[in-house]
Amino acid sequence: MVTEATTTPAALDALYAEMARLQVQGLWQLGDEIQARRPKVRAVPYVWRGAEVRRVLLRAGELVRHSEAAERRTLRLVNPGLPEAHSATHTLAAAVQLLLPGEVAPPHRHTPAAVRFMLHGEGAYTTVAGERCHMRPGDLILTPRMAWHHHGNAGDAPVIWTDGLDFPLVILLNATFWEPYRAGVPPETEPADASALRYTGALRPGWRPPATTPRPRLIYRWEDTSAALRNLARLGEASPYDDILLEYTNPLTGGHVLPALACFIQLLRPGVQTRAHRHTSSAVYHVFRGAGYSIIDGQRYDWAEGDWLALPAWATHLHVNPGPAEAILYSISDLPALEALELYREEEVPL
Repeated sequence: MVTEATTTPAALDALYAEMARLQVQGLWQLGDEIQARRPKVRAVPYVWRGAEVRRVLLRAGELVRHSEAAERRTLRLVNPGLPEAHSATHTLAAAVQLLLPGEVAPPHRHTPAAVRFMLHGEGAYTTVAGERCHMRPGDLILTPRMAWHHHGNAGDAPVIWTDGLDFPLVILLNATFWEPYRAGVPPETEPADASALRYTGALRPGWRPPATTPRPRLIYRWEDTSAALRNLARLGEASPYDDILLEYTNPLTGGHVLPALACFIQLLRPGVQTRAHRHTSSAVYHVFRGAGYSIIDGQRYDWAEGDWLALPAWATHLHVNPGPAEAILYSISDLPALEALELYREEEVPL
């Protein structure tokens, strides 16, 4: 039985010293680190200005050449709250990549999954698992885990796209593997753009059995995406939190495109202000068209075409398009990982 007489500072110091020697801790020593009433989020809302990022990236194109030390000319978007993680949120990495005419980024593969959303230029391609995927502005290209891939620019001008990866989550799980391709470039075993031609919406070739590969489609064309956004807008249906919102899906399952990464495209109609909500998933937005602002945890963040916006987990947010033209936002999210672990939670926040 512990009494006031025996509970002295010296006795507690001796207890804690013995606990430290045994590599154990008392739950009472941790405070609310575990028994938190809400997530403790280190990432902060942040806007990366597209014009500034592009200027620096093009300057890097003049000074940084592809080599063993810099096989990807890529600028990572680093959240000010996560400087040591080199990531945009605690689970999502976002970056912008440049290829000059004639350049080919060396092939490799890795356990972090990646997505590419094409921004500027013509002639770019990514070859994924033997399929050359031509990249045009607005196209989305998937790179599943451990798929051999490389990038090239067959055009006569620089090309730029934005990358999204789940590498912070993979690093946390101690499951990061990276491997270079040792002999030139992998052979192209599929016709160019085969998966986009083979799987169009909800249709498949009648002579082929249902797909059995986890991700049969690698390419999502902008013309299809744009048409789908406008078709949905004509119906007059919309999300109260995101306005006209579409998720890119796996045609085999109808679910997310990758196990830990979801990709979305949304149209904010002129004059729209969404309702506020928050969720345990985090996101990174790229402003593909238009301008507007988001209010995140009570603070206004203006954004314009070419910008990126980090949305931390459990941050209350809404979006506003005050102008006369539509705004289109592309985004990546860690939603699939939260759902798989039964940790996803969402709620409306009255303002």
